[in-house]
Amino acid sequence: AGGEMTDNERELTPAEKWERATLANNFIFYKVMHNNPDICKKLIEILLERKIDHIVMKQEEELEIDYGKKGIRMDVYAAGEKEAYNLEMQASDTGELPERARYYSSVIDVDQLKSGAQYKDLKDNYIIFICVRDIFHKGLAKYSFENICHENPELMLNDRTYKYFFIAENYDKILNKEQKAFLKLIVSNSRMSDFTEKLSDYIKDAKHNIQWRRQFMDLEREKTYAYNQGLKEGKEEGIKQGIEQGVEKQAEESAVKFLNEKVSPEVIAKCVGLTLERVLELQKGIK
Repeated sequence: AGGEMTDNERELTPAEKWERATLANNFIFYKVMHNNPDICKKLIEILLERKIDHIVMKQEEELEIDYGKKGIRMDVYAAGEKEAYNLEMQASDTGELPERARYYSSVIDVDQLKSGAQYKDLKDNYIIFICVRDIFHKGLAKYSFENICHENPELMLNDRTYKYFFIAENYDKILNKEQKAFLKLIVSNSRMSDFTEKLSDYIKDAKHNIQWRRQFMDLEREKTYAYNQGLKEGKEEGIKQGIEQGVEKQAEESAVKFLNEKVSPEVIAKCVGLTLERVLELQKGIK
C-alpha cells in the first residue's frame, strides 16, 4: 500500500512512449516505410504474395478530388507501372476502416483520371490495412475483399480493386510463414525471418533519429495538452462543450505548428484529434 503507480495506472510520458513505440505505432510505420522504399516494396510483395517490378513512393503527395470534396494524404502510397498501393497501420479499431478503404480506393482512381487516364487504363488498386486487433471478429489473420456477383459467386466484376485487412493478433492463424513472421513482429517484436530481422534494424535506426524523436514527442505533448485543456473547459461549460471548443482550438494551433514542421497531415490528424479534412484546410490556409 502507498507504493508508486504502475505504468498501467499512470499516463506514460512522451519520452516513455517513444522508447516503447514499435512498428505498430503509426508514426514509426510511416517513417520507416517512407524512407526505405526497398523495405516497403518487399512488404507489399510478402502481403500480396506476388512479385512487383518496382514502386515509386509518393512522398508528401496530397490527393484531392477536383470538385471540392474531401482530400486525403495517404500514409504510405506507392505506384508501379500498372498498380497503385496504399498501406496503413492501425493499432486500434476506429470503427470506420471499411468505409475509409472504400474512400481511399476511389480517390486514387480520381487522381489517375485527373492525369488523363481512360477508365480501362486505371491501375490495379490495392488498399492494405495492417490492424493489430481483429476488426471483423471472425478469428482470421487475413481478410481479402473483391467485388463479386451475389447471384453467381463465380462471376467476378473484375474492376481490379482489392482490399486487404491483415490482423496481427491472429498471426498464428496464417499459413504463409513470411506473413506470419511480419504479423508476429507487430505484436511481439519477435524476429522470425530475414525480412523481420532487417525491418527491425530499420525500426531501431528510426528510434535513434533525433529529429523524428522530437517530432513524435512534440505531437504527444500537444495531444496531452489539448486533452487537458478540454477537461479544464469541461469543468466550466461541460465536458462535451470543452472538448468541442477548447480542445479543437488548441488542436488547430498544434496542427499548424506541425504542418510548418512538414509532418504528414495524416499523422497530425491522428495525434491531435482533428479530422484529416480539417488539417488539410489548415494546410491550405498556410499556403
